[in-house]
Amino acid sequence: QVQPVESGGGLVQAGGSLRLSCAASGRTFSDYDMGWFRQAPGKEREFVAAIRRRGSTYYADSVKGRFTISRDSVKNTVTLQMNTLKPEDTAVYYCAAGRRYLSPYYRPDSYDFWGQGTQVTVSS
Repeated sequence: QVQPVESGGGLVQAGGSLRLSCAASGRTFSDYDMGWFRQAPGKEREFVAAIRRRGSTYYADSVKGRFTISRDSVKNTVTLQMNTLKPEDTAVYYCAAGRRYLSPYYRPDSYDFWGQGTQVTVSS
């Protein structure tokens, strides 16, 4: 079992950047597909980005070209680099780990373990 722990959220002006990190407590992340989701007040949790255990990456259309997901097997971390942030990116961001192979990466129920979330606020 693995427990994701997010860090790196905060307040930033529109156009700025933030780097979110997800560290593993327990087993190594290399055995899991990893995803980032976000949830804004009054809205459902939505897919942001995912990286398979073999390295394939996927992005929501709303963040494509601005966000980059990566994993560091040595440090056992997954990172979400967020550039050109917009006020609509404001949300709590969650890191998640999924055990099953080839589950739909965009579905929250494809992931088995979730972090507590980190707040990202983008001011206009």
